[in-house]
Amino acid sequence: MKPARLIVLGIAVTAGAAAFMLSGNRSPAPIVQQIVRPVSETVEILVAKNDIAVGRALSPEDITWQAWPVAAAGPLFIRKTARPDALNEFKGTVARAPFVAGEPMREEKLIRADGSGFMSAILPAGMRAVSTEISAETGAGGFILPNDRVDVLLTRREQGQGSAESILTETILRNIRVLAIDQTVEEKGGQKVVVGKTALLELGPQQAETLAMSRQRGTLSLALRSLADAKPNVARDSEEQERNSSRVNFVRFGINSTQTTK
Repeated sequence: MKPARLIVLGIAVTAGAAAFMLSGNRSPAPIVQQIVRPVSETVEILVAKNDIAVGRALSPEDITWQAWPVAAAGPLFIRKTARPDALNEFKGTVARAPFVAGEPMREEKLIRADGSGFMSAILPAGMRAVSTEISAETGAGGFILPNDRVDVLLTRREQGQGSAESILTETILRNIRVLAIDQTVEEKGGQKVVVGKTALLELGPQQAETLAMSRQRGTLSLALRSLADAKPNVARDSEEQERNSSRVNFVRFGINSTQTTK
């Protein structure tokens, strides 16, 4: 065999051996796994399309349908499958509480006004809206806002024997909700202080009578309660009522004195 052919054959054998060795050392191709995420089941519920203030009458443009995860859809949410005509059904209803955009609508926060004013629409059943005059001095310096809770104080003068005069202050109503200050029924535009001349209070029938009678007996003042005190505590309020009613402030010849009665 000629030397040239031997050289070509040697090169071919060497190349084949090198290719065989390279193919044996090559790592296997990676396996691509496709992760299929389960599709969350959704249901369409009625939500607020924009912010809705207290006392606002709804229109179809204020509410819309929105997909919501079934697992997170509460039983009080309004579902399209159950009430497909809800956009028209709730037209004209009045918001008893504020809604923010995207918040699910709940029927207990809406009421049908049926042509009445919005205050009578948002007033709970059995309650009365009664106004009382206030000032910066008798209204906590103007820091009372709608939906705050207050105590109503009565200050009156009583004529004693001779020239003695006594001044008595007592709490006549406790933990009363303020519905409005003048015409303001909610905080607007970041307003933190509402200085008004009239406060509208949410009262029961007997409380309304007490307030009307007390207005003729002396000066009424509102004492702002803490948010932590918003829920009624019958035992505490009764104890405070008994303690306050047994303390009388007397003013004789310009000198204040306190007397405890039994």
